[in-house]
Amino acid sequence: MAREVVVTIESDADLVPARAEVRALALELGFSRTDATLIATAVSEIARNIVVHAGRGKLVMRAVQEDSRYGLVSVASDDGPGIRDVESALAEGNAARGGLGLGLPGARRLMDEFELVCGPERGTTVTMTKWRVRDELERLRERRARGG
Repeated sequence: MAREVVVTIESDADLVPARAEVRALALELGFSRTDATLIATAVSEIARNIVVHAGRGKLVMRAVQEDSRYGLVSVASDDGPGIRDVESALAEGNAARGGLGLGLPGARRLMDEFELVCGPERGTTVTMTKWRVRDELERLRERRARGG
């Protein structure tokens, strides 16, 4: 299974490596180039929100595997002021200035699973997952490699 990747987000300069790392991880997991780009775009938007609204945070990206599918989980967390009105932040048309114009709702739309949790006084954590179905050939090769 692929590696876990951690990227500290402190400025706009950190967005490029975050995007490159998650794209590379997605390709390692067999996602199409299109899906890898969609995942990278969602992660870029969330990382940009960290820079704009919290100033500092981190991304943890890792592979998950189930019998019939592979997933890429991205967890973005910060200790910023949190989101005062989560419902409004998740509504269309509220992208932060300087972002990709997607905002939280766009990132949510690009991924298969999306969860946003705000701390009682500070901090925000966004967990997103993109899945891809493992085809029968992949599963057959894996069974043969295990000797079964």
